[in-house]
Amino acid sequence: MKTINEKIRWGVLGAANIAQKSVIPAAQKSRQLEITAIASRSEEKAQEAAEFLGIKNYYGSYEALLQDPDIDALYIPLPNHLHAQWAIAAMEAGKHVLCEKPIALSLEEIDAIIRTRDKTGMKIGEAFMVKSHPQWEAAVKLKNEGVLGTLTGGQGSFTYYNDNPQNVRNMYNKGGGGLWDIGVYPVFTSRLFFGEEPESVCAIVESDPQFGIDRLASAILKFPSGQFSFICGTQTNSYQHIRFFGTKGTLEIPMPFNPSPTEKATILLSGTKADKQLQTISFDAVDQYTLELEAFSEAIRTGREVPVPLENSRHNTAVILALFRAAEQGKWETV
Repeated sequence: MKTINEKIRWGVLGAANIAQKSVIPAAQKSRQLEITAIASRSEEKAQEAAEFLGIKNYYGSYEALLQDPDIDALYIPLPNHLHAQWAIAAMEAGKHVLCEKPIALSLEEIDAIIRTRDKTGMKIGEAFMVKSHPQWEAAVKLKNEGVLGTLTGGQGSFTYYNDNPQNVRNMYNKGGGGLWDIGVYPVFTSRLFFGEEPESVCAIVESDPQFGIDRLASAILKFPSGQFSFICGTQTNSYQHIRFFGTKGTLEIPMPFNPSPTEKATILLSGTKADKQLQTISFDAVDQYTLELEAFSEAIRTGREVPVPLENSRHNTAVILALFRAAEQGKWETV
């Protein structure tokens, strides 16, 4: 276990866009950790990324990075179908792992990852960066304090437009599609906000005739204490929003999933005061990827639990799988 003053040394397994454009620049803002190596299956691509981002070491294979003795933890932004395989390999090589969502595409894969975690003693978690943003911490606190009264329901949306056949998100056999890519966020945050697990779900899914992936999905999650519905789409104008309803008020988060790291985030409360005026709660601009990496690094240093442990991931994955079953069967499905 490292001392409180030692930086956690990270390697990046793959030169994906999210790593190069969001996560690595966010990591480089922190004094608590450092990105010391990056790997790609193309040494040329790894070198190019390393030079562009100012990373000291690069490798032309994933296996080589796993063998680097100077790496404490790995961030995995690979295509979805490779997450479980390389998360397991990384832990077996003695590395802690922060893996992009979805960490696995089946419960069997997650169970295999859990067994490896328990066997190796390595830290591993799923990269739901929203968990670390102050707006979600505040939203859950407000709910728990009873500001909304009794929570009854919620609605969410997350969409973007991408019809590129070369993009991995449009490749069915690589875990592409809207639910796995962005539907996981309203599922995760509704579970976070309700503080409980949905009992059953229903869904309507529209598939792309060329790609075979789900390009539009509408879902309802039935929680013990209320209902939550959301829409996610990959060939729809970019938009995101979430709101929760209670017996005394409504809470809205205009940018719930990827708020700007350079602008203030806000929560809107309505109906919670006698005069019914809209209240705005603002938060200083933060980079939620920086906070996510710092929280995970702190878990490595102190031995405490990671922000999103595998048991949480298993529940989230079970909901997504139930949504696919519900859409296929045309009926409510138990989670």
